[in-house]
Formats: sequence, C-alpha cells, structure tokens
Amino acid sequence: MTIYLDEAATTPVRRDVLEAMWPYLTGTFGNPSSRHEVGELARRALEEARRAVADFLGARPGEITFTSGGTESDNAAVKGIALASTRGNHVVVSAVEHPAVLESAAWLARQGFEVTELGVDEAGRVSPEALAAVLRDDTALVSIQHANNEVGTVQDIPALAAVAAERGVPFHTDAVQSAGWLDLDVTRLGVQALSLSGHKLGAPKGVGALFLARRTPAEPLLHGGGQEGERRSGTENVAAAVGLAAAVRAERPDAAAVAVLRDEFIERVLAGVREARLTGDPVNRLPGNASFVFPGRSGESILLDLERRGVVVSSGSACHAGSDEPSHVLTAMGLDREVAQTAVRFTFGTAITAEMLAEVADAVIEVVR
Repeated sequence: MTIYLDEAATTPVRRDVLEAMWPYLTGTFGNPSSRHEVGELARRALEEARRAVADFLGARPGEITFTSGGTESDNAAVKGIALASTRGNHVVVSAVEHPAVLESAAWLARQGFEVTELGVDEAGRVSPEALAAVLRDDTALVSIQHANNEVGTVQDIPALAAVAAERGVPFHTDAVQSAGWLDLDVTRLGVQALSLSGHKLGAPKGVGALFLARRTPAEPLLHGGGQEGERRSGTENVAAAVGLAAAVRAERPDAAAVAVLRDEFIERVLAGVREARLTGDPVNRLPGNASFVFPGRSGESILLDLERRGVVVSSGSACHAGSDEPSHVLTAMGLDREVAQTAVRFTFGTAITAEMLAEVADAVIEVVR
C-alpha cells in the first residue's frame, strides 16, 4: 500500500466534488454568457459557486474572480494591483514566497518597478517591524504568504496587514496552502487580496479564485469579452467553479487532531535520526506539515528510497521538482546550500493515521541509517 505524504503538492479530488461537477460536464453544458435558457442555467451555477467561495472567505460575491489556479491568482494580484496603483512603483514581497509571487515581482522589476524582498528569521517568519521599516509613500503593494508551501511556517498576517494598512498600502496574501486549515476570513486577516487554488482543497487542478476587495484597483491580465466583472476575460469553467464551491463547502478537517499526529511524527523522526533538523516554525506551522533536513545525506536519495518502501514524499516545492538549485526558502532561512539540498517534506491530511506515520518514521530512520 502506498502512503501518500505530498498533499502540499496536490490533494486527491473528493468524491462529492466530482459528483457536484458531473452535471456541468454533461447536461448543463451551456456558456454562462449566452442569453438563452441553457446558458442561464450555467450562469446560475457559476454565481452560486461564487457565493459559496465568498462565504468561505467572509467576502462579497462580487469580490471573487475565478481563475485557473493559485499561480494565476498570484499573478493577477501582484501584477494587477501594482500596475493599477497611483501610489508609485515600489512593491514589497518576502524572500520565502511561492515562485508565482517572486516571478511576478521580478517581471514588475523588468517593467521599471522597484522590488524590496523582506528577509525572514531562522523559522521563516517575517516581522511586522521589518515590514514597517521598508514601507514608503510610493509602495503600491505588499504580498506575503499566509503559510509556506515548503516548511509550513504560518505568518501573522493580521499583524503584517495592519502595518500596511497604517500606510494605506494594499496587502495580498497567498493562502493556497492554508486554505482548509486556517481561518481565511478576509476581514479578520485585514487583506485586500487573497489567492486560492482548488487542487489543494480536494477540487481538480486548473481552478482557483482571487479575492479582490471592492475599490481595490487592479489591471486585468486577460482582456477580451469582459467576463468575471471585466477582471478575467474568457469563457468561465463552470464545472470547475462548481467543484471549487463543493470543496470549500465540505466539512473542515480537525486541524488540532492532525497537529497532534504531526508532532508525534516529528518527535519520532528527531529521536531516531540524530542529525535530522526540523525546518520551519516548530509551533506556528500548518497542521499537516513536517519538513526536515538531513545534513550529510541527499534529500533526493532519501525520497527515492522511501518511495521504494511505498512512501510518497517530496524534497520541497513541486514547482521546482527536478531543479538542482537548493530551496530559496531554506537558504533565506539561513541554511547553507549543501544542507538545503538534504530537505525532505512530509505533508498530509485527515486520511493519515498514527499507525501510518509511525511506519513512515521507522522507514525514515532505516533509510537514513
């Protein structure tokens, strides 16, 4: 039996999500922009899905734009808000952001923007004081992730967003990894933009959403027929939007129970492998994330040996799989390149059991020894 511990890369599609999508892949196939009954049925389903995602985020339906996933949502927020800003051409991101944010910021830099990359501490945290020190009158946007996809560190977004709000700067957070685990009420977070991805929530790949607060200007990435309130032109993927809505309506996992299993697993690995080091914040981390470095070993060889034993894990972000470069997240946290290349990430949901994790920990100990 395979034990799948790479849910930070993708989750299995939920059965109830598939069942919700099926009618819109078969009988109710209309274009939601069409002015006839077939199109009207599709439009109603799309707007109902929009309301579900809005409710999940404590937002208004008109503030939700359906996208192709987290990468597009991040691009639309970072590029769109910066390009539409009348404040200036300065953008702030953290050094541990997902590549979708970092590469969007790099693109803006090539267009003449100035980008400040905030450093992090050894646990991957951004301090409100560090953010306050770099904000300027011409800062157009701050983008800091809610939770890190590699090491699981959770940022104090309400505190960071409050710093930006004091200066009147829009704040975007990439909540792709935290969705389903942490509170994403946008009012409590204090953010003006937030990114979601369906396939981290049990929906299919290729669908996501962007929350964009009212009266937050943003230049669209895609121009055309003016769909999605002229924020994202192109015929909407109604079935995928319905699937995302079903995923966010689903019962939320017991984060506290998963965190207990995570901590037991971490303790077992650290006790059995003397050289192993936990990466990320030991307390403020995602419930289903346990990430380590194993100095003196190759992270790639460990994950291959584990796969031979039926355990599927990763060495970090799936977006950089196959790259010889060390993780930018780990090097930003102060690890040297050689140690960063020994990283192994274990991520899981509620389907995991204590017995499975004990088996995996024993396999890790055996492989490393």
